[in-house]
Amino acid sequence: MHIHILGICGTFMGGVAALAREAGHRVTGCDAGVYPPMSDQLRALGIDLIEGYTPDQLALKPDLFVIGNVVSRGNALMEAILDAGLPYISGPQWLAEHVLQGRHVLAVAGTHGKTTTTSMLTWILEDCGLQPGFLVGGVPQNFGVSARLGRLDEASRPASGHPFVIEADEYDTAFFDKRSKFVHYRPRTAVLNNLEFDHADIFADLAAIETQFHHLVRTVPASGRLVVNAREESLERVLKRGCWSDVARFGVRGDVPGFRARGEPHAFDVLKSGVLVGRVEWSLLGEHNQMNALAAIAAAEHVGVAPKDACAALGRFANVKRRLELRGTVRDITVYDDFAHHPTAIRTTVDGLRRKVGPGQRILAVFEPRSNTMKLGTMKAQLPWSLEEADLAFCHSGGLGWDAHEALLEMGERAVVSDHIDTLVAKVAKVARPGDHILCMSNGGFGGIHDKLLKALG
Repeated sequence: MHIHILGICGTFMGGVAALAREAGHRVTGCDAGVYPPMSDQLRALGIDLIEGYTPDQLALKPDLFVIGNVVSRGNALMEAILDAGLPYISGPQWLAEHVLQGRHVLAVAGTHGKTTTTSMLTWILEDCGLQPGFLVGGVPQNFGVSARLGRLDEASRPASGHPFVIEADEYDTAFFDKRSKFVHYRPRTAVLNNLEFDHADIFADLAAIETQFHHLVRTVPASGRLVVNAREESLERVLKRGCWSDVARFGVRGDVPGFRARGEPHAFDVLKSGVLVGRVEWSLLGEHNQMNALAAIAAAEHVGVAPKDACAALGRFANVKRRLELRGTVRDITVYDDFAHHPTAIRTTVDGLRRKVGPGQRILAVFEPRSNTMKLGTMKAQLPWSLEEADLAFCHSGGLGWDAHEALLEMGERAVVSDHIDTLVAKVAKVARPGDHILCMSNGGFGGIHDKLLKALG
């Protein structure tokens, strides 16, 4: 089959393309911006890429057009597909029908930590010999790729019943399918990592997102397992709407049945219903990663991996790129990159770095409110709270429809705002001193600010 993917350079659709190519399909695709690293990864797989959405791409005569959710009505190529009555399908639905069907799907959902927890779970299964398939919204460093089919049968098809781990996003599927992506995946094991308000561009409030999460719960069979964060009231509300599967809770306190951690985030015992079942020792920071680990351990147990073995595997886990990733050190000034963009994620990331460096060293938080939710200003009031542990905060305010100066006013002189990245770099470089830790946070490329900072500091 020849498939042509619209919006191919997004992380998810790029993963779909890689899986389709591995499965033996001819794959081509287009996007508004065809640029590295995704363009290089796709071309290395033999996938031809086209810049833009021009109607003349109909001449490729694919068997099927696969549509990413970046595509909307008015897109020239999409309009031509509709006018010609040609077959099209969303990325999540194609994945469900051509890759996930018959597999034991382990889906990791939640506002935060999806990519990291998916990567942890995938690595546990790999390290324990299960050869899982996976699709992750990032590049797990244990694998070096964001997607693969996993173990195949004698006919070189995905093995029936074999595990496939997928990052399960609550964002909508496509312009013609406004359900969350994850309702297509039909998991047997579903991780509900956490649930806060996000995606203000498509959800009116938290209750609307809870409804989508309950749609996911409804798809898990009675023989399946829900792995649920015991500390989230929002998730308890989701379960109260109806639950038909076994529930394994993590992050429990006291004698409540479930998984909990005892010890510091970098070295902790794992207890199940009060009984010691393993120990994790690794280089990751923060309580959030400790919670992610508990979720991955509980999910892996559902496919037969003993918690003790899962804990040992996590000791060999290499984190995902762009998760407190060290980008360089100049004059004893260290620059990090992180994907954090939601206020809770920003706070968690800054707090994790603070635990690492201690109270005596300065943290300079450099961030851009780039997500659709943050651009709308829905959570701007939470920014001072999210940056409490930072000594100085530098905000890139370009493209915002709200006043970042006003939002950060209570931080006083600790906050600096600029519409231009180069100006922001100059301001950071001017005040940075040996021993400082510069933490750059964005869900985009941030205009190459990491390299610009390292150059300016040198």
